[in-house]
Amino acid sequence: MGWDSPSEPYLFPKLSSSVIGTGEAIEFDPTLTRRVDWETELAVIIGTEARNVAERDAADHVFGCTVANDISARDLQERDGKWLRGTGLDTFCPLGPVVVTADGIPDPHRLRVRTRVNGETVQDGTTADMVFRVPALIAHLSRFFTLRPGDVVLTGTPAGCGDFMRPRRALRDGDVLESEVEGIGCLVNPVREVVRESAPRPGRATAGRQTGGR
Repeated sequence: MGWDSPSEPYLFPKLSSSVIGTGEAIEFDPTLTRRVDWETELAVIIGTEARNVAERDAADHVFGCTVANDISARDLQERDGKWLRGTGLDTFCPLGPVVVTADGIPDPHRLRVRTRVNGETVQDGTTADMVFRVPALIAHLSRFFTLRPGDVVLTGTPAGCGDFMRPRRALRDGDVLESEVEGIGCLVNPVREVVRESAPRPGRATAGRQTGGR
């Protein structure tokens, strides 16, 4: 991104409604965003409750790892100056295709991370380049929030995001996104443009004419 390295991690939530699995579609409404970007990441799944844990003990709280893509609406991020809306939209957190338990990943900081859009490699990096390693992330988070079993921590993405290319690139209707982390697998998601209509107000007829009497 061309930013200075931060002194501590940037923190923001991904809403549970943003989670989808492999094979499911990443959907975006073009009336809300047109700059939908990819960020393949190693995702760490918490196995036991962690509150104010020391960095040296953080690995004891990890159940396993999977692949995530932190889909981001860059125009919403830019407009808001923060990342809740831009990263929390429905379907904006693909996870999968499997969970590998912690004993199956000897070193989470030596894994190749790749992204392909329609077969073209756009990200090809390694977790060795993390600014903050997994134990440091868990220890830092646990100072402020209680991490519970099933919580998922996304760890950051390598270079190659579309919004920072020149010219800028974004996901489009019909694209196929592949997100891969070495030793875990490849998460595959089609991209679909969907204009969502507003829901009708409760208690009001949506069509036709209501008749009857008492």
